[in-house]
Amino acid sequence: MKVSDRRTLKRAGLDVTALGLGCAAFGGLYRSADASEALAALAAAWAAGIRHFDVAPMYGLGRAEHLLGHFLREEAGDNDEAVVSTKAGRLMARPRPGRHLPPPAPANPFDSGWRNGLRFQEIFDYGYDGIMRSFDDSQQRMGRPEIDLLFVHDIGRVTHGERHERHWNALVSGGFRALSELRAAGLIKGFGLGVNEAEVIDAAMNEADLDCCLLAGRYTLLDRSGAALLDKAKARDVAIIMGGVYNSGILASATGGDRKFNYADAPPEILRKVDRLAGICARHEVPLGAAAIRFPLRNAAVASVLVGARSPQDVTTSIDWFERDIPDELWNALEAVE
Repeated sequence: MKVSDRRTLKRAGLDVTALGLGCAAFGGLYRSADASEALAALAAAWAAGIRHFDVAPMYGLGRAEHLLGHFLREEAGDNDEAVVSTKAGRLMARPRPGRHLPPPAPANPFDSGWRNGLRFQEIFDYGYDGIMRSFDDSQQRMGRPEIDLLFVHDIGRVTHGERHERHWNALVSGGFRALSELRAAGLIKGFGLGVNEAEVIDAAMNEADLDCCLLAGRYTLLDRSGAALLDKAKARDVAIIMGGVYNSGILASATGGDRKFNYADAPPEILRKVDRLAGICARHEVPLGAAAIRFPLRNAAVASVLVGARSPQDVTTSIDWFERDIPDELWNALEAVE
């Protein structure tokens, strides 16, 4: 399997590469991100044939969209090969006025903060006007009118706690209508959710005509809680792009570095399971990261996989892992790990 292999998102009428590049790290996830390194990582992905790039206003509070837009315009030739997905649900509000900050949003378990993001305050807005403004803002930040896929970002009960019902009602009563209008006008090719919670995608499929969803971290070597959702998505022809395949990095740096799981330090039980998985992979002479990046594609509902990167080296490592041959015996052994 090659990273440049094309996979069809049937309902959206789009082809994406089997491996896509997620741009969260370019916003300063976990630590500051150097702009030249980010652009070099994008160039390495492009040179390898990767053509799907996923970003969000959240990533660096606008910074990652600026960097991706610059690359696609100035360095990739501004052609039609790229498939770009971004997200809606957060608006970037007024600059932070010194120490007088507006009240912060409640803690989000999937948001570790941005080390060198732009000086904006994010505000959640899943209503009709909020989705429309978010789309316009993303076009402006990227300097790119073409946005192929628009994902409703980080909505769900785990993410928003007691505020979930208010945000969900705004999406159902107006946000989905905005997305449908954008698609009908040909301004986007498709829409869905981009979330860490499988349950909310399940609920959304009962409320709107979704084309494609991005699910992060819920169908991996460590967490298979999204398996039932994948069955429902396949039955409804809703394509699933799987992100978070390294579960925030621990499956890519199992023996050192920042052993993060779900955007936080990994707990002891996860560390022990990763050690077992790594030992099995070592006996088959396959890097754990190679098994992690390929695992989701064993499910027919998964159209493609997204990985993050901070540097060209990160990109080339993921490409090497993705294109490795993996014996069936290894999959059988990994499936048996509880």
